[in-house]
Amino acid sequence: MPRTTNETLRLRAPKLSEPFHIVLVEPEIPPNTGNIARLAAATACPLHLVGALGFKIDEQSVRRAGVDYWHLVDIRQHESLEQFCSWFSSSRPQNKIHLFTGVATRAYTSVQFTPGDALVFGKESTGLSQEHMNLFPDAWVGIPTLGAVRSLNLANAVSIGLFEALRQSGTFEQATTA
Repeated sequence: MPRTTNETLRLRAPKLSEPFHIVLVEPEIPPNTGNIARLAAATACPLHLVGALGFKIDEQSVRRAGVDYWHLVDIRQHESLEQFCSWFSSSRPQNKIHLFTGVATRAYTSVQFTPGDALVFGKESTGLSQEHMNLFPDAWVGIPTLGAVRSLNLANAVSIGLFEALRQSGTFEQATTA
């Protein structure tokens, strides 16, 4: 197979008028956040980084990590999940917040996602705190696993959740080669 270039035709879908919001609460592992940032750039979704980060995101650190698409990501930082929720509820009162957690009893496939909704994920080591979970007890969403692992990798979980939301929105039905 020939090497692709920037001129190579690719399957593209139109941007949503109301993008989904990817929310990472206290992410700890730079490569995960880098992969999720690339996903955010590829899907034109804002990436919200909430609370203390386990790494730096200044230009020098990002460049050193080889992340050459950082300028394409709509990054928004919030001091706390409560601050994000306050911003979100005042700017998007019609949209929902979905908390992805390994202890949910409802699968992500049984949830109705709407463009503009927020998909919230916790840190790699412990997920969302019980305090955060208590903010939205009816918004817990899980990704079922077939094996005995505790949870999926954060970047994989974000990809699964976001692409289900995009699928439900009909985004891929309009994909064409461009």
